Amino acid sequence: MADKPNRLAREKSPYLLQHAANPVDWYPWGEKPFRVAAEKDRPLFVSIGYSTCHWCHVMAGESFTDSDTVALLNRWFVSVKVDREERPDVDQLYMAAIMTMNGHGGWPLSVFLLPDGRPFYCATYIPPDSMPGRIGFTDLLKQLHQVWVNDRGALEAVANSVLEAIQPVVSKPVAVVPVETSAAATFQAFKHAFDPVWGGFGQAPKFPRPVVLRFLMHYFHYAKERSSLDIALTTLRKMAGGGVYDQVGGGFHRYSVDHQWRIPHFEKMLYDQAQLVQALLDALCATAEPFFAEIADQTLGYTLCA
Repeated sequence: MADKPNRLAREKSPYLLQHAANPVDWYPWGEKPFRVAAEKDRPLFVSIGYSTCHWCHVMAGESFTDSDTVALLNRWFVSVKVDREERPDVDQLYMAAIMTMNGHGGWPLSVFLLPDGRPFYCATYIPPDSMPGRIGFTDLLKQLHQVWVNDRGALEAVANSVLEAIQPVVSKPVAVVPVETSAAATFQAFKHAFDPVWGGFGQAPKFPRPVVLRFLMHYFHYAKERSSLDIALTTLRKMAGGGVYDQVGGGFHRYSVDHQWRIPHFEKMLYDQAQLVQALLDALCATAEPFFAEIADQTLGYTLCA
């Protein structure tokens, strides 16, 4: 633990405050860390997460409180903590970068930047120690430092290619599409991705996606498209009957590891409970089935007792 709180202790974000006692010399997002990086001729390490992110806490416990790792971070890098719920614009920018570089993203989002903000290395959770096929955080810091000192041109080249690739994403104007056209296209996309046997969309892992379910039920009322309602109801029934729903304590887990909703990822999010209750009540209004009221009641009961 740090002898005294770091700069994050002056922030309002719950996520940043969770890291206020780290020995990492954190900066909140702003102009100052970039100015410091330029003055000290160091790259930046930007760690983006949110307060209920499981792997964010895992990485914090493994690396951001480890004295040897922290010493390297504080000596060679300027470190910045970002709450993605407070700064979705920053998260969106560097999520586009990691998707371009790696083809997938997630949180914690771990990004290394040139002092002008261009990313040259992106990852999500990074384990503390290297293992076959995966570099550890301490070894990564050492390698990036060596490249920074001895071959900075390589980092510039990577950063330029990433910036060129994501430029259309971050600067693309928003097209104006009629509501009828966009709603119909959205419905068709979800219909195509729907699993008619187990409900939900796509393959494992499967997330509840309550906003999608509510859209489908609202689209049923809007367009009189019965299959839209059936997709939502099937998904809710399969979820409520599977392991992603806590059959003992109530409430929904964050997602299912398998495509049949049997094996949950054991983490419950408050915002999932709130949105799924809304979806269940939409289903109740559409069908008058007591089943949906019962699951909603149990979910609220879990939330009140949690």
